[in-house]
Amino acid sequence: MGTWAKRIPRSALLTAVLAAVVTAAALVVVVVLRPKPDSAPSMAPREPDAAPVNEPSSTCGNGPCRQLAAMSVGGTPVVLLADASGGWGRVLVGQQPFELAITNQGAKLTATSLRCIDGSTAACLVRGDAPGGSYGELLTESGGVWRDYGKPYFSDAGSLSLFDVSQDGRPDVIVVRHECPQAVSGSPRCQAAPVVAEVYELDGEVMGCTSTVTSPSNFRGWPDVELKKAQLRTREC
Repeated sequence: MGTWAKRIPRSALLTAVLAAVVTAAALVVVVVLRPKPDSAPSMAPREPDAAPVNEPSSTCGNGPCRQLAAMSVGGTPVVLLADASGGWGRVLVGQQPFELAITNQGAKLTATSLRCIDGSTAACLVRGDAPGGSYGELLTESGGVWRDYGKPYFSDAGSLSLFDVSQDGRPDVIVVRHECPQAVSGSPRCQAAPVVAEVYELDGEVMGCTSTVTSPSNFRGWPDVELKKAQLRTREC
């Protein structure tokens, strides 16, 4: 004779169904109430905010330093630091700090102020806009030791750049200025004059000048001007 399974009481079956319904409802509530991310990830690149630098000597002027720019030259990190207004700055080359003198001339530092080029002699140029033009401060490396050139460069046409003009493995400093020997630099008459690009070697010697053009933007690569030595007319400008 066959054996029949015992029939489950209706009350027990109802209890099991109710338990399953309660469990499912709880899971729905958990999913609905789960915290959502603050915002969906964006595919567009975003510039990081300049953050205070927590290091020794991290004071810039009367406030904390902010990192404006950073790059590596020959494996050595170079970091540009400034105060909140960009009116006081310092450059760290490795662990070696350089207090910037151009801010004493009224130059304001930004995220685009730092320009470095590697080579047989590496160099960095820190640039800042000031009333009447732009100032540049040159740092050079020799034998693994970095030095501040000392004498700032000034462009009344707002363009200072580093480029290996002579193609000798050493960057050169290019200063674009108005050609106005009969007018005062910065005056309306001088600002209306044509411009010329003057090239300096890293030791400060003048390599030469270009012919005049009507606007700085006529030079290739402007505002980071790029020249060839064949474009220079004489060593005297």
